[in-house]
Amino acid sequence: MKKLKWTWKIWMLVIFIILSILSIFSFPPLFLSKGVIIKNIEANSTVFTAGIRQGDIITEVNGQVVNNFQDYTKVITHLFNSTSPTTLNNLTNTNNSLNNSLVSTAKQVKVIMVTQKSSLVNEKKTYSFFTSSVPQIVVSDVPKTKLKTGLDLQGGARALVEPEKKLTDQEMQDLIAVSIERFNVYGISDIGIKKVTDLSGNNFMLVEIAGATPTDLNNLISQQGKFESKIGNETVFVGGNNDITYVCRNDATCAGIQSCDQSQEGYVCRYSFVIHLSEAAAKRHANITSKLGINSSMTGERYLEKQIDFYVDDKLTTSLYIAESLKGQVTTQISIEGSGTGIDQKTAYEDAQSSMKKMQTILITGSLPYKLNIVKLDTISPLLGQRFNYLILLTGIVGLFAVSVIILIRYRNLKASVALLITSFSEVIIILGVAALINWNLDLPSIVGILVTIGTGVDQQIVILDESKSKRIESMKEKLKNALFIVVSAFFTVFVSLLPLFWAGAGLLKGFALTTMIGLTIGVLISRPAFADMLKIIDQKRVEKNAS
Repeated sequence: MKKLKWTWKIWMLVIFIILSILSIFSFPPLFLSKGVIIKNIEANSTVFTAGIRQGDIITEVNGQVVNNFQDYTKVITHLFNSTSPTTLNNLTNTNNSLNNSLVSTAKQVKVIMVTQKSSLVNEKKTYSFFTSSVPQIVVSDVPKTKLKTGLDLQGGARALVEPEKKLTDQEMQDLIAVSIERFNVYGISDIGIKKVTDLSGNNFMLVEIAGATPTDLNNLISQQGKFESKIGNETVFVGGNNDITYVCRNDATCAGIQSCDQSQEGYVCRYSFVIHLSEAAAKRHANITSKLGINSSMTGERYLEKQIDFYVDDKLTTSLYIAESLKGQVTTQISIEGSGTGIDQKTAYEDAQSSMKKMQTILITGSLPYKLNIVKLDTISPLLGQRFNYLILLTGIVGLFAVSVIILIRYRNLKASVALLITSFSEVIIILGVAALINWNLDLPSIVGILVTIGTGVDQQIVILDESKSKRIESMKEKLKNALFIVVSAFFTVFVSLLPLFWAGAGLLKGFALTTMIGLTIGVLISRPAFADMLKIIDQKRVEKNAS
């Protein structure tokens, strides 16, 4: 009896399973990671000034190893012993309210934090600072997988928002960009804002904030907001078309990264871009700067004694130096400068580009340039997220085993039942691997899509199995070919029928449509052909056994 070998289709299934597992858990595995990740950090706070940034992973505080959220809470509680653990939990939990205040202690405390940029790269940096209050950061345990869950699984608030007038695609993108910038000013983390379109072609903005309440979200959206620049207490110009007639972007001749230099903390990249002011704004700028004195920097550069400050809803976001040459000058063209930092040149360059883009957007549009109407406002309970793993595993395992038992009774073939289980589980793993790879948020519609994929997959595998067992006078190869033709035909029918769901309900069913389409595509291209080859091998073994 010759030994039967796996076909290339079965090997392809195995390779995709391995790649998907690596995509989900990364390598080395994320579940071995230690520390807490900074989800949000208050701009211009003591911690921010020290150089610590959002996304950093804290591994030590004052010599104490921090393995998880509980370790961090204990260390901070010990350092700031006048603050109760309950208060600290409210301050650092990712599901805290949007307006938590910090509890100050009476004395200055020296805090030494050891951080790293990634749980997979052991490049640690030490920061030291003095503070009289709990560090103004929001932390959580380092994620154990690369899977991202949507608001349905985290809990929070969701709003479907419609601008007061119909916007072009560019205007909608500007509105989304400035909305993200404005929410960042308020220190809100875990926020998602995207454009959605209904079947009638109407554009909406979908805003999702994890850990927020509908009242929080309603207050933030209903306030239109404002942008203004000040020198001292005097307003120079405000955002929008009245004072700013042009902002250079996407043009290397008047906007871009000017230089990147190494510093003691890493790298600093500086950017600049040109803006044009209206005549009235230029005169205000000249009048205010004419009264200012001159200061010299350590590098010999000369600036005016006061900086120009940018505010969003009366909150300071950025301060820039004013060149000596602009003192008292009525000029409609000025250069806005800023910088980005990072542990390496690439990170600093990307930070500078991001900072420049945000500033350009907010100068073009002001804060929120259009009045927004909330069409739909939902509260999402985190209960589903807490039971997510248990329910999904239970539903999937029970369903698959039930089908396998039915198949075993119907066809009296244990190997075929095992093959069906393997291919069904593999489809789920590959779908999750693709979701981790493309950073797709798994929300409730996506989970439903996975369950539908499992059901559709089992149904199509039963078709393949039934065809292989038919009594027609055909070879096994021909029977499986006929079965795969049925599977492919059903795939195209379902695939096309799912396309409208990308826009139905203003895009709220997009997760279901995308996940189901990914699952069906994986099935028809990878798992179904592999399952057919498994049945072929099983049949060949049966024939050889009978012949012997």
